Amino acid sequence: MQCLGIHHCAIICSDYQKSKHFYVNLLGFRIIHETYRADRQSYKLDLQIGDGSYGQIELFSFPEPPERPTRPEARGLRHLAFIVDDVRAAVSELKEQGIETEPIRIDEFTGKPFTFFRDPDDLPLELYQK
Repeated sequence: MQCLGIHHCAIICSDYQKSKHFYVNLLGFRIIHETYRADRQSYKLDLQIGDGSYGQIELFSFPEPPERPTRPEARGLRHLAFIVDDVRAAVSELKEQGIETEPIRIDEFTGKPFTFFRDPDDLPLELYQK
């Protein structure tokens, strides 16, 4: 088997409207499809990242999902990283939207800048320079 890339990443949120606003209006992801599944009392929002060649996000809502442990870090998916052309410019845009970021660091192996910020449910998200 040869994997060709990542198709999507699924995220479960606690407040659908707040997370939808964050990912669509603040981060600029494009809505591909939105579905309400009455039998599950759940929304599923498919979001395109960039031009679509870097994958998608599936944003789900469920009634009363348990919190994700972040400290101490738990097993499983640690964070989601997004490729950007310019980390410093992206950080500036996030700050203009009221989104806090960690200080920009340099990857000791690649020499490229990166930083972290958090979504409305405290999920760690990373910006990594192309």
